[in-house]
Amino acid sequence: MSSISLNALKQVFRSMVDSPGFDRVLSKVNVVSANPGKIVCEIKVEEAHINGLGILHGGMTASLVDVVSTAALMYTERGSPGVSVDMNITYMNAAKLGEDVLITAQVLKQGRTLASATVDLTSKATGKLIAQGRQTKHLGS
Repeated sequence: MSSISLNALKQVFRSMVDSPGFDRVLSKVNVVSANPGKIVCEIKVEEAHINGLGILHGGMTASLVDVVSTAALMYTERGSPGVSVDMNITYMNAAKLGEDVLITAQVLKQGRTLASATVDLTSKATGKLIAQGRQTKHLGS
């Protein structure tokens, strides 16, 4: 069971994007579903999310991996967001302007002080894998 409700998780997203800071770039992320340790979100690629080639910016992809994997960690019994220790991303296909992208984060392991999660970004229309990320977070003692 999760220590926070789905509505509370959605409010966490809202408070992040409503605050003055970088996370505002995530204002178009919508939580689609949540199960303990697994979150599915979606976003439509808009102009604010693309690079000069008209495709999803790598930095935006990295932010999605970071935030949605953190949300998956928060949606566990422990409920701790942790602090990033390591993150890597493999970019496989482009997401174009106007494309709907699903972001699926799954907690792989939660130990006493460390947790790891994986995140897949896929095209909602084709199911094609756009990018895959993995993050390790320090949860404190």
